[in-house]
Amino acid sequence: MARIVLGLGTSHSPMLSTPPELWPLHVERDRQNPALLAGDGTFHTYDELLACADPRIAAEELTPAQWQARHETSQAAIVHLAQVLAETAPDALVVVGDDQQERFHDDNMPAISVYWGDRITSTPFSAEHFATMHASLRAAYGGYYGDEPAEYPCHAALGRHIIEQLVAADFDVAHSREQPPGVNIGHAVAFVQRRIMNGRAIPLVPVSLNTYYPPNQPRATRCYALGRALRRAIEVWPGDERVAIVASGGLSHFVVLEEFDHAVLAALAARDEAAIARIPERLFQTGTSETKNWITAGGALEHLQMELVAYVPNYRSPAGTGIGLAFAQWR
Repeated sequence: MARIVLGLGTSHSPMLSTPPELWPLHVERDRQNPALLAGDGTFHTYDELLACADPRIAAEELTPAQWQARHETSQAAIVHLAQVLAETAPDALVVVGDDQQERFHDDNMPAISVYWGDRITSTPFSAEHFATMHASLRAAYGGYYGDEPAEYPCHAALGRHIIEQLVAADFDVAHSREQPPGVNIGHAVAFVQRRIMNGRAIPLVPVSLNTYYPPNQPRATRCYALGRALRRAIEVWPGDERVAIVASGGLSHFVVLEEFDHAVLAALAARDEAAIARIPERLFQTGTSETKNWITAGGALEHLQMELVAYVPNYRSPAGTGIGLAFAQWR
């Protein structure tokens, strides 16, 4: 029978692939964003947040020295997770991430989808698409897709088995086994491939959640239950594979919500489903919704011990915008 032997959680923010001196480019996007999710669970403009922001942020969090320290801590955490994955050398890797209209669009936006094709390809954007991207995203582009197409194997048989077992557990799962030409697998998987797998050919099973787009986002408690069902599905696979699970994305953004981040991380470490249920669902929106990828992984990894590698409240503006970067391992 297959065994889950490792879990990893990693943020995948463009800031992780952008040097600190270019972080002001991301602030330009914040200023243009009319829906910045604050800690009260409501949306605000940048100027509204700035008017009531903690002055400590401007005084302490935005210096070149602090930005460099935050950057170095995050990069060291990514290197650590990559080393742990290499040392564990699993036979298959389940990546739980979200899709931001990369593979799925308004014509078809499944709440949960599992890919079970034989291979996936990570393809750089066309020059035309690249030219339309905001300068902050162009600066971070290489951290996701690099300069050349890269092909990765998938564990198609395990992927199909997971779909069948999840359906048997009353989860209505969409599936795909083909990648249309010119359509990328998505940034959540691509970041793991380039920064955590370091290009190694570990057979993948990508699991995609619609965390971003109403009205069919799975609730946090449903994600935890999905993780438990995912673990049961893997454990009844008749092969002897050693499987790792990676949660890709999160935590809070595009406003840093330290209290929220610490509450989620504490609940996952304690395997406390009730604590997760107490977090208001209205906080799991926009970028912060990617935290549900971690919650799904947490449900699958209850039999292992979570260890927080690093938490970095990465502020980038006096309005409190930025991202709560998090990196963890379950062993």
